[in-house]
Amino acid sequence: MSSVSRWSPQVVTTPAGTYSLRTGPTGSILDSVVDGPGSGPTGVGDGRSHGRPRAVMIHGLGGSSLNWIELLDALDDDLDSVAVDLPGFGASPPPRDGDYSPRGHANHVADLLDALDDRRATDRRATADDNRGWHVFGNSLGGSVAVHLAALRPDLVRSLTLISPAMPARRLRRGTAHMPVIAIPGVGERLVARYLELPVERRVEDTVRSVFGDPQRMADERRRMAEDEARGRDGMPHVTDATLSSLRGLIGTFFAAGADRPWRLAERVEVPVLAIYGQRDQLVDAKAAHRITRHFADAHVVVLPDSGHVAMMEHPDDVAASWRRFIGVPLSSPA
Repeated sequence: MSSVSRWSPQVVTTPAGTYSLRTGPTGSILDSVVDGPGSGPTGVGDGRSHGRPRAVMIHGLGGSSLNWIELLDALDDDLDSVAVDLPGFGASPPPRDGDYSPRGHANHVADLLDALDDRRATDRRATADDNRGWHVFGNSLGGSVAVHLAALRPDLVRSLTLISPAMPARRLRRGTAHMPVIAIPGVGERLVARYLELPVERRVEDTVRSVFGDPQRMADERRRMAEDEARGRDGMPHVTDATLSSLRGLIGTFFAAGADRPWRLAERVEVPVLAIYGQRDQLVDAKAAHRITRHFADAHVVVLPDSGHVAMMEHPDDVAASWRRFIGVPLSSPA
């Protein structure tokens, strides 16, 4: 099996929506619950999912489940993981309720996890560990979504791992200075339309340069996979709306008042939290790490000196080791 086909997305449909996902390379919870023709398991289906805790991974703005394949691989011995395409991103259709806010995305992820839990409950091979919730990973926008999920549906969440989470900050970074302009209605639509006229290769290269500490770390095959996904999305009519509505929803949380403020939501999270920042991140300032331990009750922070915005792509082994140290079980220790 080629590495490309190995990471082909699968589909799960619930009464509230349809979700595209990718899983780890071995047996997965999805082996028995995926829907539709051609959506069978990518793993070997050897039943190993029943001995591992479950995890869900949530990508950032403009990303997809493809962003997580390196970490899916690195943590495959530890976790039975699914990486989801948020509604309107990757191969997932737009949300039926039209809600692209972080809260809306969190509700969509909760819908997916509820459906997977319901289907898993009928599996006789399920273990007691299957009922202990999900280890939730989130990058950038996905970090905000993960915080909303943990605060609003604590029954689903076993831990949080936030990689360069898009939480409110006192000042913009160089790489995000343009985002408030793009969020302006009308202006954003024109700018995105113009940007989508650029060759796919140029767009992928621009993205890699903005999110990697060292763009050369992205292998050629991975670039081709990203380019292929971008080409496939170019003909989808919802791409601009999904991107801009999610951006506007995220920015809206920066100005939210009262109990819905993201840092206030963080104070409601009781599960262990691991936050990972990149010192070379152009989008999220690693100096924001000090706020993590101030607002989360049980938090650890790791700053990777040579990483950018997507440490799970650039340094997956370091992210996996940090997760094992602070959340999971080190490989050298007995399970």
